[in-house]
Order: sequence, then C-alpha cells, then structure tokens
Amino acid sequence: MKKTSILFVCMGNICRSPTAEAVFRKYIEDADLMDAVVIDSAGTHAFHIGNPPDRRSTTVAAERGYRMDVLRARQVSAGDIEQFDYVLAMDHENLSILKQLAPSHLRDKPQLFMSFAPDYGLSEVPDPYYGGANGFEQVLDMVEAACDGLIQTIRHQSGGR
Repeated sequence: MKKTSILFVCMGNICRSPTAEAVFRKYIEDADLMDAVVIDSAGTHAFHIGNPPDRRSTTVAAERGYRMDVLRARQVSAGDIEQFDYVLAMDHENLSILKQLAPSHLRDKPQLFMSFAPDYGLSEVPDPYYGGANGFEQVLDMVEAACDGLIQTIRHQSGGR
C-alpha cells in the first residue's frame, strides 16, 4: 500500500511548519497510522537551513505533549511538490511561492493548510516569529484544528482506518 505523504510549508521552517509536522506526527501515532503516512516540513526561504525550530515554538508545543527537538529546517524544492501527495502552505504568500516553484502540471497541488479547518474562520496561519508568546499559542490552536480535519480526510481516503 502506498503511503500518503504530507509536506507542511512556511517561510523559514522554524515556527509554523515544524509545529504542524510535530502535531500531525502525534495525531498519526495516536491513530495508529504511522505505517500509512509520511510527514515532513520545509520552508520557502533558506534563512534557517539546518537549524532546530524556534525555542518559543518548541516550548509551547512541549507543554501540549508535542516533540520538536529532532526537527531541522530545510528548504522546499520543486521535487517536493512532485513527491508529496499534500503540499500544505501556512499562508497565501508561501502558497504563491509554491505554485511558482511547482512544475506547470502541478501548479494546483499546493493548498492552504487551513482549508482543512474551514469552520475556524481563518485561511492563514499567522507567522508568530516577531510577536509575543500568545502568537505561538494561537498557531498551535490553529494547527491542531487543521490537523483534525487533515486526519479525517486521510482516514476517509484510506477507507476509514
């Protein structure tokens, strides 16, 4: 059986996308779907390649039981858009960059991550980097909501596992 692959993408791959990767990894583990899913994250910019996630993201995530300490930032590539089943951008700016990076036949593949939480009322996960601690809490709340919707979608596609 082919694994479903998901790539979460933000700008620097140190706040929003690694948070989404860590949360979704825990959701998949809790749902006993680790053998059916591949999860990764990346950034559209090369600002932080090789660096761990922002300590504020890591701290907030750890308080809710998510581990981010093993993650390292990397930059997204055109090959990622071909390789992953889901390429999920945190905001419109990164979505636009992904669509430009994508091969022409895959321009519609990248999508907004928050599309999996339509009832949340926001289409973008805001970048908390220059804000206060509550911004990281808000990001985590939004990521959890979208991860709930994403796991439901994957379960539906895999026949309800």
